[in-house]
Amino acid sequence: MRDSTLNLRARFNYRFLKGDKTAPAPQQQASAARLKPIADERLARAVASARDALLAVQQPAGHWCFELEADCTIPAEYILMMHFLGEIDDRIQKRIATYLRAHQEDHGGWPLYPGGGFDLSCSVKAYYALKLGGDDSDAPHMARARAAILAHGGAARCNVFTRITLALFGQIPWHGVPLVPVEIMLLPRWFPFHLSKVSYWSRTVMVPLSVLCSLKARARNPRRVHVRELFAVAPEAEPYRFPARSLLNRALTAGDRLAKFLEPGPDTRLRRWAMACAERWIVERLNGEDGLGAIFPAMVNALEALTLLGYPPHHEWRATAKRALEKLLVIDGESAYCQPCTSPVWDTALACLALHEANGRSDSAPLRRALDWLAERQLLDAPGDWRQRSPRLAGGGWAFQYANDYYPDTDDTAVVAWAMHQIDAARYDTAIARAAKWLRGMQSKNGGFAAFDADNTHYYLNEIPFADHGALLDPPTSDVTARCITFLSLLGQPRYRRTLRRALAFLRHEQEAHGGWFGRWGTNYIYGTWSVLTALSAAGIAPDTPSVQHAAAWLRQMQHVDGGWGESNDTYFDPERAGGGEESTPFQTAWAMLGLMAAGEPADSGALRRGAAFLLRTQQADGLWKHRAFTCPGFPRVFYLKYHGYNKYFPLWALARYQNLTKG
Repeated sequence: MRDSTLNLRARFNYRFLKGDKTAPAPQQQASAARLKPIADERLARAVASARDALLAVQQPAGHWCFELEADCTIPAEYILMMHFLGEIDDRIQKRIATYLRAHQEDHGGWPLYPGGGFDLSCSVKAYYALKLGGDDSDAPHMARARAAILAHGGAARCNVFTRITLALFGQIPWHGVPLVPVEIMLLPRWFPFHLSKVSYWSRTVMVPLSVLCSLKARARNPRRVHVRELFAVAPEAEPYRFPARSLLNRALTAGDRLAKFLEPGPDTRLRRWAMACAERWIVERLNGEDGLGAIFPAMVNALEALTLLGYPPHHEWRATAKRALEKLLVIDGESAYCQPCTSPVWDTALACLALHEANGRSDSAPLRRALDWLAERQLLDAPGDWRQRSPRLAGGGWAFQYANDYYPDTDDTAVVAWAMHQIDAARYDTAIARAAKWLRGMQSKNGGFAAFDADNTHYYLNEIPFADHGALLDPPTSDVTARCITFLSLLGQPRYRRTLRRALAFLRHEQEAHGGWFGRWGTNYIYGTWSVLTALSAAGIAPDTPSVQHAAAWLRQMQHVDGGWGESNDTYFDPERAGGGEESTPFQTAWAMLGLMAAGEPADSGALRRGAAFLLRTQQADGLWKHRAFTCPGFPRVFYLKYHGYNKYFPLWALARYQNLTKG
């Protein structure tokens, strides 16, 4: 096996598939200096403290699951949901309102991430939620929010999802939102639009939403709360136009207006047939107490759709759908928020990799318990939307959440299988082999890997009026592709040679001019660059390859004077600021260090030494790290997240790797 691995890597190690970009001249800065490594005792204490702290929060079942926090849109929508149903829990509402008030920024509104700019749609939902919760519209914080909203054009300028919410509550007319007809359920696969042509998150949100929109649902809103004061002109007088994004978008918008005149009536045979198909689709994927798609927006729409379809509160499906949403609440004293989903599989796999490094690459009982827990959750024969494209492909993936059988993802699968292979390949050989075969079958035609589907690249669909968020699709990305390369390369099996060659070619074309790679699922170019450099190292691409050196030089250039790295989510709006941010963060410092070490950075590197010193200096008394920064986008420029686990296992991983590097 060792010989075949070396031979396989040697085949790839030819100037990164003969496509290297020229590396820049070495940066004339202090980071290039060679300094004495940090004292072994201090480093050992820090690693041991972080390792023990991470082990202390391992769940009795063997896994880890840290909080997953989103912007204020999600907790605001939880309050809106309660008032839509007329089922208001005043205790929860009061706690969520406390959370919302605490996250209002100085500009008067609510951002998509801490320190971010004013976001109109998020601010409208937060304001409406607070008013539903009983806040006086003339209270100082509400007056500031209202002034900021009106200064940005008022509620009529919100995005599609917020406009739909306003329509559901009767605040704007239904002609103010794009058409989302339930008849999409009847379209054939060859039609330009089909559910299989959009991402998993889009279809799980759209199907129940199409029920709500087609039936012109109306929130119960028992307290009759309105937000007419948020409109610059009367809601009925607004033209409700969306800025044209392209010629195709302009044409589709005109088609949307025409289609509204042709929309079938509620009692037509066609609509009844489509409604039955949508209901069946939702029920098949309800996913128990983990919810439709195991993501909050889809789960809320499903609960509201079931209510509209006539299911009473005590019905098993409706009651279970509601419990699934309640399980997402995080209550901390007098404050509470709602998570967009949970991340136990992802957290557990990454914690295992970090702890394995901290153990000096040796096995341990806690790691075996964690991997056994993961092994039980591999999806083999479960139904899944991915099977529509590859019906003969055997299962073998993992989902992100506790349960999400219809939607395993390649990123989680690659990381879980990577951890299993690295920690105890013999014990998990069957699971590893199944994962590898499934991943190979999920590769897209361009060589890359997407998160949930292959070849989900019908880009024209992002031009439909409903898709103003620009995140309707799930195309291949550098970070997910890198994770798949890392795992498949470690196997060292010739059967995956072609898969790896095509994936590496995809990464070569994705490298940015500055040397880094875009991060779709982590912020941002630091995350993407760490992911890819790790993959190139696993694939045997030599550290002196110009593409690797180009990326490493960029990482060194982005290091802050305090020794850390930090990149703002603003870089999704302005790529010219790639790698830049006002403050260093522990998790991004860890990514940069791991990337540099994968690129062959020596132990006496000044960049690594200062990065390690930053992590040692910012380590908390409990052995872990904390930072308020959001760690990744759910959808770039639209929705952002904070994985609370990232400041716990990534810094440990980086320090442990650095410690092992200093030991040779």
